[in-house]
Amino acid sequence: MKQVVAMALALLLSLFLLPLLLIGEPEKPLASAETDTPVPTGTLPIDRTVITPPPAGGIDAGRTVRVLIDGQVSPMAMDDYLWCVAAAEMPASFALEAIKAQVVAARTYTAAKMSYTVQQHPDADVCSDITCCQAYISREDAAQNWGERAGTYTEAIAQAVTATDGMIAVYDGAPIQAVFFSSAAGRTVDAAEVWGSSVPYLTGVQSPEGEEVPNYHTTVTLPAEEFKTTLLRQYPDLVLEGEPSSWIGAASPNSAGGVAALSIGGTSLRGEVLRGLFNLRSTNFTLTAQGDTLTFSVTGYGHGVGMSQYGANAMAKEGKTWQEIIQWYYTGVTLEPMESTPKS
Repeated sequence: MKQVVAMALALLLSLFLLPLLLIGEPEKPLASAETDTPVPTGTLPIDRTVITPPPAGGIDAGRTVRVLIDGQVSPMAMDDYLWCVAAAEMPASFALEAIKAQVVAARTYTAAKMSYTVQQHPDADVCSDITCCQAYISREDAAQNWGERAGTYTEAIAQAVTATDGMIAVYDGAPIQAVFFSSAAGRTVDAAEVWGSSVPYLTGVQSPEGEEVPNYHTTVTLPAEEFKTTLLRQYPDLVLEGEPSSWIGAASPNSAGGVAALSIGGTSLRGEVLRGLFNLRSTNFTLTAQGDTLTFSVTGYGHGVGMSQYGANAMAKEGKTWQEIIQWYYTGVTLEPMESTPKS
């Protein structure tokens, strides 16, 4: 009887214990909070030296710009400065790729300024005077101007700055003079036609904006006596006698179809000179006289050299990228990170 019981117990144990012996111990988790070392979750091999990352925000955040504002030099991060420039220089309602192109142009222009001492403000890299550098507006003033669209526009410009972080347009190893203006009358002009010096990357190209531009066509109308007085103050040798219509001679066109020079009172005057004297929006104008009144009919706005802002917006709406826009308006440039260019 005892032998039978013993055999039965042995059989029972074999049935329950054998599977456990075959399976073995349960698999341990990869890490135990109490006794095991946590498994690394980073992408770098654990035996590789960890490289210190760039400053939070990227290249722009790590570059300081000295900005002259209201007589005070204020150091600020490049990304903060570019946001304020883009908000002041281009409508925030423009297509995002156009705003990116504007940011790259502004960054490039700033980088070029930082490479030398500017006589007008030797203690600052740039200033907020548009006759010297670039326009500037504070975030608070921009938000007030934008009203209920402030959140949307603020984010759009921030995205444009971040998406193009550190990128500038370079020609022959140096950041270019990335000048820009509002709108062209179908084509930009060579730098030599405006400033007298040829610049290889500032050549005339077609520009696609048109009737969608606000105030694309404007007029300046003057009494003949005011027109005469203004000109004689600067050019006393002009002959402005008889009917005003007889004062106006032949025009010499520039490469964009505007006025390179216009004969008035027997003297050839540059279109740029007339633009300044009579506060015209561009040199793409015609001058007509009717009785004792003279009228300038003007198309576009700005000096016409470099990137047209409304042209950039038109290109962006056609599906062009900021890279394509920059390389269209600035002939022969390459796009490189600002880190690769000399610092001031």
